[in-house]
Amino acid sequence: MRFEETRLHEIFSSMQNRFIAVIGDVMLDRYIWGSVTRISPEAPVPVIDVARESNHLGGASNVALNIRSMGAVPVLFGVVGRDSNANELRMIFEQEKIITDFLVEDDARPTTVKTRIIAGSQHVARIDYEDRQQISDEVTRRVIDRLENHIGSINIIILQDYNKGVVGPALIRQVIELAREHNIPVLVDPKFNNFFEYQGVTVFKPNRKETEDALKVRLSDESSFIEAARTLRQRLNSEHVLLTLGEKGMLLLEEDGEVTRVDTRARKVADVSGAGDTVIATLAVALASGASMIEAAHIANFAGGLVCEEVGIVPVDRDKLYDAALGKLGVLD
Repeated sequence: MRFEETRLHEIFSSMQNRFIAVIGDVMLDRYIWGSVTRISPEAPVPVIDVARESNHLGGASNVALNIRSMGAVPVLFGVVGRDSNANELRMIFEQEKIITDFLVEDDARPTTVKTRIIAGSQHVARIDYEDRQQISDEVTRRVIDRLENHIGSINIIILQDYNKGVVGPALIRQVIELAREHNIPVLVDPKFNNFFEYQGVTVFKPNRKETEDALKVRLSDESSFIEAARTLRQRLNSEHVLLTLGEKGMLLLEEDGEVTRVDTRARKVADVSGAGDTVIATLAVALASGASMIEAAHIANFAGGLVCEEVGIVPVDRDKLYDAALGKLGVLD
């Protein structure tokens, strides 16, 4: 699909002041950058000479950052601990002009932190600090209360699950009910634990592995992709299913049963980390800005391809995305 510039300009110019709620697992992504110069004498592992460290928004926070980078307004709902990592997150949010008023502090759990060790351009290891237990009913209620108090200003809701304990059956059910009452579309980026809890949503966006694990099938060819999408739509009663397939692009099954293939748009893949966050964020912003489902899927696919070209988790560049959708960057299928 190639966009006419007038149509693309119409969509992009409508992104300002669109309010996108992101509900899910808020994380801090910490990077340790260095180089490998020798092998440890204590064990057959590389020794990393650290050059620098950096902190970034991860998980649902990265979705919010991508929404902000597209020019829309993210409204982030999640749970953090009462600790120094939560303070670090808030500093980054302030720098990125993302409102933190809707985050709930939970003394019983730490802020989720993923530490990635990068040597040169090679991802060497990841260290996770987290509590994956389900948040309490009381904390769930506090999240829902914050959403309910601001639901009138929201254009679209994203449920962003990473199996870290914030998104559970009770929260999912209440968010969907609240959205239905206010006629607000709900987009879902699922994980295994709650996969079939998302009944009646607008867009369900699993990746290939998540779908294989949930349906206990192997997706190996076009017919299996289509069959899986149809099965998901039937079991979830969702309006649309957008199945992301890595190097094979995407498959969109719409409400009327129409199937559209969206070819991959990455020119060179450096790092796929965070690509799913970018896709769901861009999809939501495009839909909120008047794009059709097919148009939004293509714009989101371009966005995912662009961030795969960068090492580390980075938000999509709005101007590059605009040029990519117009075919100005020389993308390869």
